[in-house]
Parts: sequence; C-alpha cells; structure tokens
Amino acid sequence: MSADKNKGACCNDHHHCSAGNRAAGHEHKSDSHKSHEMKLLPVMGAEEAVAAADLSRAAVYRIVGMDCSSCAKSLEKHMKSLAAVQNVVVNFSTGKMQIVQEGLSDESIVSEVSKAGYAASPLARGKSSKAEAKDSMGTRLAVISGVLLALGFLGSFTSFPELLLTVCYALCMIIGGYRPARSAFYAIKSGSLDMNVLMTVAAIGAALIGEWLEGATVVWLFAIGNWLQTNSIEKTRDSIRTLMDLTPAEAWVKKGESMVRLPVENVGVGDIIVVKPGEKVPLDGEILFGTSSINQAPITGESIPVDKQSGDTVFAGSVNESGSLEVKVTRLVEDTAIAKIIHLVEEAQEKKAPTQAFVDKFAAWYTPIVLVLALLVIVFPPLLGWGTWGEWFYKGLELLVVACPCALVISTPVAIVSAIGNAARNGVLIKGGAFLEKAGAINAIAFDKTGTLTQGKPQVSQMLAAPGKEDEVLAIARTIEEHSRHPIAQAILTYADERKIAPLAGQDFGVIVGKGAEARIGGESYYAGKPALFEEMGISLAAWSEQIASLQNEGNTIVMVGTSQSILGLIAVSDTIRDISVGAISKLKAAGIQEIIMLTGDNAGTAAKVASQAGVSRYFAELLPEDKVAAIQKLQQEGKTVAMVGDGINDAPALATADLGIAMGGAGTDAAMETADVVLMADNLEKLPHTVNISRKALQIIQQNIWFSIVIKLLALVLIFPGWLTLWLAVLSDTGAALIVILNSMRLLRMKS
Repeated sequence: MSADKNKGACCNDHHHCSAGNRAAGHEHKSDSHKSHEMKLLPVMGAEEAVAAADLSRAAVYRIVGMDCSSCAKSLEKHMKSLAAVQNVVVNFSTGKMQIVQEGLSDESIVSEVSKAGYAASPLARGKSSKAEAKDSMGTRLAVISGVLLALGFLGSFTSFPELLLTVCYALCMIIGGYRPARSAFYAIKSGSLDMNVLMTVAAIGAALIGEWLEGATVVWLFAIGNWLQTNSIEKTRDSIRTLMDLTPAEAWVKKGESMVRLPVENVGVGDIIVVKPGEKVPLDGEILFGTSSINQAPITGESIPVDKQSGDTVFAGSVNESGSLEVKVTRLVEDTAIAKIIHLVEEAQEKKAPTQAFVDKFAAWYTPIVLVLALLVIVFPPLLGWGTWGEWFYKGLELLVVACPCALVISTPVAIVSAIGNAARNGVLIKGGAFLEKAGAINAIAFDKTGTLTQGKPQVSQMLAAPGKEDEVLAIARTIEEHSRHPIAQAILTYADERKIAPLAGQDFGVIVGKGAEARIGGESYYAGKPALFEEMGISLAAWSEQIASLQNEGNTIVMVGTSQSILGLIAVSDTIRDISVGAISKLKAAGIQEIIMLTGDNAGTAAKVASQAGVSRYFAELLPEDKVAAIQKLQQEGKTVAMVGDGINDAPALATADLGIAMGGAGTDAAMETADVVLMADNLEKLPHTVNISRKALQIIQQNIWFSIVIKLLALVLIFPGWLTLWLAVLSDTGAALIVILNSMRLLRMKS
C-alpha cells in the first residue's frame, strides 16, 4: 500500500480528527504516518522494483504437479531460459505461475510447462479458475507402471523367462519414469538439482548394476508418492479457490420494467440488480428496496444472519434468505469484498514465513552437498579396498534418494496454506506466513476501547447547565460537533436532533489535538472538549468537580462546553460494552494470552469501569495519540510480544508499532484490509481466540514436521552403511515422510472455530 493511500485512510476527514481526538486518540502528525509506512512498505532495490513492475502486466497460469518448492524453482529456471520470457515467478504455495513474455501463445507456454513435467492452464488475472488443469496423464502412467511391476514380480515365482521379467521391469521404469526423467533433463539444463534428478540417477544406476526389480520399484513408488502428494497439496490450495464458487456467475439486471439475466462481468456500477429469496448476492451493492435476512458467513464468518433494509450494504457471496431485494451495484466484480479477500489471501499464501525461508535456504545448500558426498561414497571406499564397486555404488544411490529434502522443504508451506485457508473461511484474514508465526507467539493483546471492546455508539446519558440554558448549550455543542463523524460527536448530534435543537451559524472550526474542538459563533470562540482543556485555559472547575467525579466514576466520558472565560455546561456520554467482549477475552486467557490491556483516551473512571466489565487485566487511560504508541512500546520493553486490536484507521500508528496489528471490520473497510497484518472481517472479537489457537497449532505442526523430517533422514542415513536399507525402502522413507508431513499439516484445515 502506498503511503498516500495510507494517509488518506488515516486522516480522511479534518473534522473527524478534531472531535475524535478526545476519545479515540487519533494521531494527526506526519511522523506517525512515517512509522506506519515503514512497516507497510518493504525496501526494494532497483532490480526488485523493476521485477514488481513487470509482474503487474504478467499473465497468470495455474500449475498442477508441483509437490515441493524445488519443483517451482526448477520450472522457474526452465521458463527463464526461453528467449521470449522477460520475467517469471512460480509460487509453490498457490500453484501459480506469473509470466511476462512476448510472442508466445498460451499453447506454447502450456507446452513448455509440460516439458518440465507439469500441467498448466491460463487464468484471468486476479481471478481463481473454476476449471482447473488436471494431471490425468500422471495417474495413467502410475497405474500402467504398477501393473507392469506386479506382472514382473508375480512372474518371478513362475517359470517365466528371465528376459521377459527384465522387459516388464524395464517397461515399468520407462513408462513410470518418463516424466521424472524429462523433468530431470530440464532441471539439469537450467542448473537445478531437484528430486527428479536424484530419482532418475538412482533408477538408472539400479538398472546398470542389474537391480531391475529394485529400480522398477523405486520408479513406481516415486510415481505413486508424487501423485498422492500433488493431490493432497491441491486440496489445501482448494481451501481458498472454493471461495470463488460462492459468487454466482450471473445476475438479474433491471432494464426498464423487465429483467435480463447477464454475466456479472457485464454488470456495471450503478446498475440495479434483483436478488430473489434463496439466491446468492452476485455483486456488492446498496439496497434500494426490500428487507431481508442476509447470511454473510462466507465473507465475515458471522454464523447468525443479519437483518438488512433500504440503505444497507450487501456483499457478493452472501445469501438472501427471505425477502426480494433491489440492489444498486457499487463495485465491479473484480472489486467486490470477496474478490479482494481471495486476492489478499492468495498473496498471503505466497509470502514466506521466516521458518520457511530458512528451510528453503538450507535445502538449497543441502542437496548439492549430499550429491557430492554420494559421489565420494561411490568412489573412495572401493579405491581404498574397503569393498566392491557394486556394493558402494548401491550405497551411493541410497544416499542420493535419502538426500532429497522434500519432506523438510514441504513441512512449512503446506501448514501455512492450510492455516490461512481455515482462518479465511472463518472470517479472519491473515496476510502472510510471517504474521501467522507472530500471531502464534503473542503473549499480550492491547485493545482500543471505543468501537472494539465497546459498541462504539455512545449515547448522551446526562446534560448539566444553568436552569433554562440547556437548549442554548446544546445548540453550541451541536454547532461545534456538526462536521465530525466521531461516535461521541454523533451521540451529541443525535441527542440534539431528538430535542429538535438546530445548529447555530458557526465558522473558523478548529482542532485541539487530543483534547477537543472549537468554533466561532456570533463573534465569540466556543470550545467543547475534555475538562483538562478548560483547566489549561485557566478556568476553575471547582463548581463542577463533584458532578465530574461522580459521572466519571459511573463510566461516563465528559464533554465540557464553554468559552475561554467560563464553563456553560457539561454533557456526559457513555458507551456500552459489546456482548461478545467478555466471552472473547475469557477465551483469549484460556488460550494462554498472559495479559489483556485496554487503551483509551477516556478518563480513568470510565476506563476502570469498562475494564472491570470486560475482564481486562490492565488499562491505560487519558491517552493522547502519541501515548497509545508509547503504551505499546512500554509493553514491548517489558518483554512482551504485543498484538494491537483497533479499527485499522484511527489506530494506525499503534497498529504499526505493535508486533502484530489486528484490524476489525475489514469486509466494509478497504483501509482496514490494507493496513493491518490480521483483519477480522466482521466486528467480531470472538474470532480472535480462533486466530490465536490456529496460529499456535500451526507453529506446533511446523515444528513437528521439521523434527520428523530430520529424524527420518538421520535414521535412513544410519541404516545405509550396515546394509540394512534397500533402495526401495529409501524411496518409501522419503515419499512416506513427505506424505505424513502433508497429512499432518492438513489437520489445520479441519480445525474448528
């Protein structure tokens, strides 16, 4: 996200900032934005910037058949070797290839991908494909190879000629090993060493020393293992692609008095669509006519349908459960909330976690080193007279197979994709593996009070003024707050509307950062703000101190109204705590979060009351905008890993300072989706414990996978030299370990909220 865009999100309304500073602690200084920008914008070198620019015009292809990140690297190198290709990025986690080229048709690109051993199908940029490429050829080759292996093995117990058995094994190796051998050729040609290279060398080596049965078994097990791994990984990728099926392909569009069925791509902003009972909403829009109950679970994760009426917003993919609706389209199909969610989640899946980046770097060095060791094992012992060439050649082949780091490399990305997919289906957008790891490591969560722990819709609870002057004071307060959209200002406006108090003629509206606002009315300056604002102007609050203390102790926020010489009146505003806040905080504590903190610009009395009701263990009250950032830094200095939960706009500096920024209400707020590291798509704190739990479970599974992969490798290596490990057992240990790691990671898909 660009800095300018972020600034627009944070300071989109001058008057909103003015009144909002009192309770929300809104930062209005450029420095705060700088700190936020530093977190949002990665530092790119010139080459990276050019690459990013190139990929903005890239064609996108779905790739089927990759079973670990080394496959992606091999394919990437192969495609880069083509003269027509200017830039290409292949991502294993999402199974996509982005390519910038000139002169190649879709058929040519699909053919080149096929040469490297994978299947490809073109995608419209920014969309998921419902008709995916299928790797049916790989299935057929594995089955035929298995039949030939079985014929040869069973024939060995009969009087079949030895030559015929060898032919069966050789055909099994040729048919089952054709694709791995072809992939190995292009991998070597592009300077890569992947599993296909190691397996092809092992199979050819087995044939050279006459171990036909073992070579055929190696090839068949490898083919079956690849098929199982590929299909399992595709299921994890489908966890996001199925979101695309939530939106209907067509919509009923009003044309005069009639209705026409049109593809959603042909429906424009401003068109009127009709959504009948039981149908899915095809595009984001605003209800013009009708009332209904809308199930928004696919977008926000809310389990209870929401009542909607004229003027309310509906999202594409939600289900109209009762009445017929006429909806004015507000976003094109590619700009809908669910389209943005899918795009952001797929981007998140492509971002490597620190653990994954480390494992990938390790694997890049590990494979060539083991290949050299295998050559040394084959050559040196026989030269030193420690055994026969055939014996050590066989051990070297075993070492090659065992060397493949496939299970280790796959241990992290599949777990991350599964966890992010699960969270997305539950209405939580985690924007990358790094943030998933951070979410699993947090031990303290700081909440903004207004609109997060509380409803964010305060009401005027009491007004005090001189007898007969209430309407005059309320009119002055309304005039000062007229241009603000902050909840406290809105509460005062609503209160005035209910009493039919009109605003006065005001001018020279001003901001007093973090304390209040001012305006000139009838040639005199009037102020509305915290009691501290009037104390700074030298006005005594002695006459009001008893009422202020009493109201604050009851949990009210105080707005004083007056001039620079005197106080005219007092307005008490209170906010009610969300019903779900107490339950969510209780579940967070049960999940192992050590400290729950509340940050607020309100007075200590209000903060203490809300903290007590919500079950918050600690609070910081009367915070100016910069104080929220300081509070987060104080918690970090105490050794805590801190998450900050806010609205994604007013709390931007604190969200940026925290180790993990969590924004609420992303489904209706573009800025929230772009600003934070984690977004709760509905204003629902109950999703937060699930986010923490699935992140911690993901970290546990990643650690389990890594240690399991390492232990299996070490065990297999130890068994090679006594001669207890056969070549086919080496293959089985490698593919088996990879499958176990994948299945272990896929448990995250089934984890319930």
